[in-house]
Amino acid sequence: MKTLRAPLLLLLLLVSSLAVAQMQRTPAPQEASVYIISPADGETVPTTFSVIFGLRGMGVAPAGTEKESTGHHHLMVDGEMMPAMDQPLSQEIKHFGGGQTEAELTLSPGKHTLQLILGDKAHIPHEPPVVSDPITITVK
Repeated sequence: MKTLRAPLLLLLLLVSSLAVAQMQRTPAPQEASVYIISPADGETVPTTFSVIFGLRGMGVAPAGTEKESTGHHHLMVDGEMMPAMDQPLSQEIKHFGGGQTEAELTLSPGKHTLQLILGDKAHIPHEPPVVSDPITITVK
């Protein structure tokens, strides 16, 4: 009985991986852009501060909402590389699936980078990806 579990588990993993790889990406208008309104690039902020998200050419909708040209924000803090764009964004990236357009963050003192990625109803980046320029802030 135990010898069947490993192959079955491996098969389930393979099937679920293929299903994720086959997910259709939601189209985004070519002119769509996401950006950080505040804080500004290079700004010094207190340990706890607000981040205000901006979006142009699309609308904001909560995760799970199936409506053309909409998505919800994900914030990457101190990301060293972009995540895979063809699967749901990982838990290391802060999700704002309720359709929030701002958030309060608490970060340790020092330099940090912030970057927004718009996700569709299933937390998958659009095609083409709607990603902000990264900003660098200093937390005092």
